[in-house]
Amino acid sequence: MLYFYNMNAGSSNDEPSDGDDDRVFKALASATRRRMLDLLKAAPRSTGALCAALPELDRTTVLQHLRVLEAAGLVNGRRVGRERHLSLAPLPIKRIHDRWISDYMHAAVDLLGRLDES
Repeated sequence: MLYFYNMNAGSSNDEPSDGDDDRVFKALASATRRRMLDLLKAAPRSTGALCAALPELDRTTVLQHLRVLEAAGLVNGRRVGRERHLSLAPLPIKRIHDRWISDYMHAAVDLLGRLDES
């Protein structure tokens, strides 16, 4: 699977800021946006195809959610003729995993290991 990532998005220096992480957490806080990311993880889609996959939402609502995902750097869009093709940009999620989840996961596994030894 091919992923596109806008390396120029966000802050001007090489390190992502806490504001970048805040935007990612805000984007991931919505079940609808997580569902959209799951759809894009399976395969890139056009905006129309994404709207069709979410029939309970009107097009305006889908586009509003897309703006939040794009602001967080989680989705990239490119124009192909009259269509806009969307793809998942997984690096912000990996950054969150590396900074937050993996450290806590290792601490929890270590704690469980010490409990087993007792």
